[in-house]
Amino acid sequence: MRRFLLLSLLVLPGGAAVAPAPPPADAGAFHLTREPGLSAGVQAALTDLPRGVRVGILLREVGGGPVLETQEPDGAFIPASTTKLVTAASVLHDVGGAGGAWTAQLTVPASQVGARGVQARVKAVTLRGSGDPTLSVGGGSVNGGGGESGYSLRALARQAYARGLREVGEVRVDETLDTASFASLTVGVPLTGLRLDSWHDEPPQSAEQAHARLGAALRAELRRAGVRVASDVTGRAAPFTPYLPPIPAAEAEKTPAEPDPFVPVARRPEQGVAVVRSGSPQAALARTLRPSDNLLAESLLATLAHPPGGNGTLRGALDRERAFLRQIGVDLSGLNLADGSGLSRESRLSPRALGTLLTVMHDLPYPTRAAQAAALRAAQPARLLPDALYRDRGNAFIEALAQAGTGENVPEHDGRGGTLALRMRGLNLDVRAKTGTLPGVSALAGYVTGRSGRTLAFAVLMNGPEDTSILTMRDVQDRVVQAMAQAH
Repeated sequence: MRRFLLLSLLVLPGGAAVAPAPPPADAGAFHLTREPGLSAGVQAALTDLPRGVRVGILLREVGGGPVLETQEPDGAFIPASTTKLVTAASVLHDVGGAGGAWTAQLTVPASQVGARGVQARVKAVTLRGSGDPTLSVGGGSVNGGGGESGYSLRALARQAYARGLREVGEVRVDETLDTASFASLTVGVPLTGLRLDSWHDEPPQSAEQAHARLGAALRAELRRAGVRVASDVTGRAAPFTPYLPPIPAAEAEKTPAEPDPFVPVARRPEQGVAVVRSGSPQAALARTLRPSDNLLAESLLATLAHPPGGNGTLRGALDRERAFLRQIGVDLSGLNLADGSGLSRESRLSPRALGTLLTVMHDLPYPTRAAQAAALRAAQPARLLPDALYRDRGNAFIEALAQAGTGENVPEHDGRGGTLALRMRGLNLDVRAKTGTLPGVSALAGYVTGRSGRTLAFAVLMNGPEDTSILTMRDVQDRVVQAMAQAH
């Protein structure tokens, strides 16, 4: 640390100059702190990188600890799939943590719901939801939804039947998202307002096909539950808008007006007759982050476009991500978010942005449901503190990450090790992180336990010519992380 004192000169008649009396200690002083560079071990690992590869690095201790190592920490890099860290954290924040949930519901015109439940015959039933990719048809969800009696169209149909519904004129499907605005995403699958988990492996090829398939699935489940559906054509739901009474004349005169106590029957909003909640979003995050699933990542991003927080567009969803990052203290100057998966080469993130995100997600954790239940049973609230959650693997965000060196050799990368299963084997390191790969781009960001026992957050971003060897960059990254752990 250096102290710089700015002393002005006093000029006397005749041109003589004298310095004024020195000010009191620390008066007018300011201090500059230079962030550390790279340790010797990290520098040695980087010498094996091919020429032309630009590297950004940030290593910091979580829990309010210092920045430990840096190289171009504020540079704008193509982040590849480390973008998914932003997507996952934003979605987890949006749903309220691992104890939150997505919802889906069936609605009917409010005029057709009475004190005893829904009328036996209704003009239309509308499916509305959160747009998440975990809603199943009848159960057996692979992406984190509920079973047959849980987060499914079947459960919705059974609820509606139990409330008295026996006949429906038409099934309608909510189309909240502006599907065209998501067309720029490179996953090649339409992002629609509502999705089914079974679409992951057999996705609709157009928004129209998605609309028809969803409507057909709901009709089948209603009929299975005993509800007659007259039409086999899937209708489109009108935007859901609450009733707003007409502005009384008194408003024009700027005088207080009495509220309208009566809502005309024809203008009452829809009313829900069945609703289901998803399981914990943590399962969907793990199925996204560990194998680096691009379609699931974009589907999760799309949930941020849904009301009430979103405006139905890709730009609106990305704006919500940026707002979340600003909220946790990330400086977005010169950075850009273009998608939720990291497939776009237009995105730019810095090591510091990722390091800040990782630190916050450790220091302000979202506990898993299991961790919360265990702390409650043991009457030990301290088990929910950040360090304890990390050690006990109860941090929902961190436990959705891949774990290095687990050894599963599966093409789908869907084990606990994910895309890191075969990396850093035999190094005796606790590394939980997200990989990123594009032609000429390789990235790794996450957590490692240092030799001191402290938890360290790191981000290593490498951008080079598109023909740069990815395997070489990954090997260097692994040795960089090992050197960081040994040095700290």
